[in-house]
Amino acid sequence: MAYTHYTEIPADVAERAARIRVVVFDVDGTLTDGRLWYGEDGRETKVFHVHDGLGLKALERNGIRVAIITARISHPVSLRAEELGIANVYQGQKDKRACLTGLLDALRMTPDQAAFVGDDLPDLPAMGIAGLAIATANAHPWVAERAHWRTRLIGGYGAAREVSDMILAAQGKAEAERDRWL
Repeated sequence: MAYTHYTEIPADVAERAARIRVVVFDVDGTLTDGRLWYGEDGRETKVFHVHDGLGLKALERNGIRVAIITARISHPVSLRAEELGIANVYQGQKDKRACLTGLLDALRMTPDQAAFVGDDLPDLPAMGIAGLAIATANAHPWVAERAHWRTRLIGGYGAAREVSDMILAAQGKAEAERDRWL
């Protein structure tokens, strides 16, 4: 049975997604809902969705690298990345385009092999060079209008899983991923 959830992917987006070998995610507003939580002791807390984590692991399992590029530095991001086995984590990156370029050089990949998922203005430079620029449903309008594709779900509530599923579907890997759980 064919995977039908993403039959509405525009042909140009499916073509771009078929070439992707690395998916790079911003964190705040993309892997989280964008809110910053601080305890009485000043420690930061972030909430991640388990569906997103499963999607990121599915990408890796299917030969697609996952990376994080974020402007902020946060211990919860380090913990979540370690838990998911994400090796390429770049925090404190004010120039996300330069960071993405460096990552692609290190991985010996070209920009058309990269997807960048973001939601706000600091993500625009990296999205501008990525072969597949994706905005979350909660993205700032200026970001959304420059994306090749936009998720239906908001950051922190399954948007990353939606991205993962769409890319796996475009590469013909979704059914095998589903079947491994049956």
